[in-house]
Amino acid sequence: MSASLNAATAVAATAVDPACAEPLAVLGRDVTVPLVTGGEVTYAALDYAASAPALQRVWDDVAAYAPYYGSVHRGAGYLSQLSTDLFEQSRATVARFLDCRADDQVVFTRSTTDSLNLLAAALPAGCQVFVFETEHHASLLPWVDARVTYLNAPRTPAEAVATLERALADRTAPTGEGHGPALVCVTGASNVTGELWPVKELAAAAHAHGARIVLDAAQLAPHHPVSVQELDVDWVAFSGHKLYAPFGSGVLAGRADWLQEAEPYLAGGGASRKVARREDGGVDVEWHTTAARHEAGSPNVIGVYSIASACRALTEAGFDSLVARERRLIAAVREGLAEVPAVRVLSLFGDDAPRVGVISFVVDGWNSSHFAAALSAEYGIGVRDGLFCAHPLVRTLLGSEPQEPGECGAPEAAPGERSLNAIRVSFGAGTPDEHVERFVRAVGELVADGAKWQYRTEEGRCVPAV
Repeated sequence: MSASLNAATAVAATAVDPACAEPLAVLGRDVTVPLVTGGEVTYAALDYAASAPALQRVWDDVAAYAPYYGSVHRGAGYLSQLSTDLFEQSRATVARFLDCRADDQVVFTRSTTDSLNLLAAALPAGCQVFVFETEHHASLLPWVDARVTYLNAPRTPAEAVATLERALADRTAPTGEGHGPALVCVTGASNVTGELWPVKELAAAAHAHGARIVLDAAQLAPHHPVSVQELDVDWVAFSGHKLYAPFGSGVLAGRADWLQEAEPYLAGGGASRKVARREDGGVDVEWHTTAARHEAGSPNVIGVYSIASACRALTEAGFDSLVARERRLIAAVREGLAEVPAVRVLSLFGDDAPRVGVISFVVDGWNSSHFAAALSAEYGIGVRDGLFCAHPLVRTLLGSEPQEPGECGAPEAAPGERSLNAIRVSFGAGTPDEHVERFVRAVGELVADGAKWQYRTEEGRCVPAV
């Protein structure tokens, strides 16, 4: 990278001082939105679990690189070579961020969903997959072409480990002889309850029974350090847009063998090393054995660089300080909600379970879409309502049959009527204390006094009536 680009990208984020515990600077922190009751207020973005706002540091780094943007790999020009170098440096940065093993591969994808679908396409023949019903759809659904064993929702971390051990001990190969390959897929932190899962213990159970394990770290990586080696997982997947990095990129990092032996996820330029016509009119293809094998097409260089920038920024800020501050915010939200009798917080593992800044709840007498709409329209607070692309888990927590149909985010009843959806508040490194304080106050006021505005259903959502 040129000296000028090095200088341009040296816009450093201020490290978080544990004594000051200030939020990291994110885009949108000063955006104001109108209230239906009159006036404007600074927007409180409390939907980090869906997409976290971009770190200012990431945006500045991308802006500094943008004039130097060029094609990646195979380009002879200076900007192409510089962009290629930056792309591969980003791969190394992500590997360090995840504490990968020396021979692991880091493959850049579009998202966590894309990463897990890539791995699903690379499963060896006869592979059996074990996945808890509590997973986000991104890690619940990609395995449809494999033999899948869905495990019931555990109610303690110990039960999760015991459930997996029993299932693995009972598995058989398709022929009934031996065990054959197996893969366990598990989340690091729930996108519904925020609860941390016993990943290291589940990995030990998987390996003890000859299985491999992939970690869905979409909700974990933005909040806690993730070490592939310490957790002893075989693969880890996450998305940039949850890690304070926009532009639609994701990561699948881990063991190379299954990826090298599988057909390319996409066939095309970049994945192939050599293509030649045969005498019979067809073509012979020699595919790459590196990460490029599954990165066909022109890569999302800016998206990849934004992930690397976010990894550096979070590392420099220090996870110890970020985690300590987030725990304080979690405690403030949970204590505030506990003071409102009509509120029921959803949990698998109980009140004492460690968690990240993701909390889902329901309010007696309120449709969740109606409540979320009032938070937005009357208080300038953005949360999420629905089933959060984790239908079986939310329905289990709400006491409904797990096979009952529904749509993510779509209420199933009119405002004020009971429906099977919930409200989710989520936050992270960029959340100011005031946003959390406003949210807690708003919940209490809405429950005590009701909405100040009339709402109606429009295209399946509750919106302010005009």
